Amino acid sequence: MPIVFHIFANAALGKGLSGSDRIFIEISKRLCKRLKVYIHVWEEGYQMCLSQGLNTSDDIKFNVINVSFWCRFGFTVCYLARIVLAVYEALFLKIPPEKQVVFYSASEFWMDSLPAFILKIRFPKSVWVAAWFQTAPNPLTGFTKGDRQTTYKLAAFYYWLMQFPMKPLIGKFADLVLVNNEGERAQFPKMNTENRVVVMLGAINFKEIENWIHLHGLGKDKTYDAVFQGRFHPQKGVVELIEIWKLVVERLPQAKLAMIGDGPLMNDVRAKIESSSLSHNVKLFGYIFDGPEKYGIFASSKIVVHPAFYDSGGMAAAEAMAFGLPC
Repeated sequence: MPIVFHIFANAALGKGLSGSDRIFIEISKRLCKRLKVYIHVWEEGYQMCLSQGLNTSDDIKFNVINVSFWCRFGFTVCYLARIVLAVYEALFLKIPPEKQVVFYSASEFWMDSLPAFILKIRFPKSVWVAAWFQTAPNPLTGFTKGDRQTTYKLAAFYYWLMQFPMKPLIGKFADLVLVNNEGERAQFPKMNTENRVVVMLGAINFKEIENWIHLHGLGKDKTYDAVFQGRFHPQKGVVELIEIWKLVVERLPQAKLAMIGDGPLMNDVRAKIESSSLSHNVKLFGYIFDGPEKYGIFASSKIVVHPAFYDSGGMAAAEAMAFGLPC
């Protein structure tokens, strides 16, 4: 019986690539060589897929929900619209009876998990594979396990609230849960004892990196004393990194930091750089896709910094470490 794979990735957002985004994109690239893959996204997620080399073909089809109208009214309305439209799509999605179907929710957020849950109920013989890559922090402590002046408790509360109803649904109805580290197994103890929790460790493209190094080398002259790569998100410690770099510059006035990434704290980072008079010491590159430009920055740096207060993967730092940078 032919297998059809449906991926729900409506949480994909912005120019940056989160760990869960990268995983569903890499899964799609590999599965489409053997199976028919349908990717359910909204406009920004679709553009993200195109930028990563995922295009419509005989084996990959996109179902793109139109949310652009609702996004005019701000992030919250846009967020809720993605949930409602994704659920609506799941309620009326037609599945040929002769097909064996796998539904993969690329994140634990409602716009991905709810459609997969609904389709599992509609088609009991289907397989639901649920991603759970990071458990939300305790909303009372926020995005930190230690001392931190700003703990972003409100953001942590929203994150926790989004996950709270999803965990029991996944635990009861999902056939398999994908996690990205051994610690997350504990979130689903019953499924774990039944061998239905699978650890999918993050990975980097060593072959591509080695080929680049072979052609260009690493060089002895370094432009940057340190490089950071990651989302500009409360859990990543990006604002605090600027505070740290100010201390570095007090000792080494010419020290330069490269920051690769984008996200909700970009304006806060810019403001902190300006208020700390570090415009000549910190360079913001924005999000850069895998390839020569990013590899050139890594090769021109002395170390990689990973100042996260709350994280479950750290693959962004691992990619830089593949260039021989200590962390």
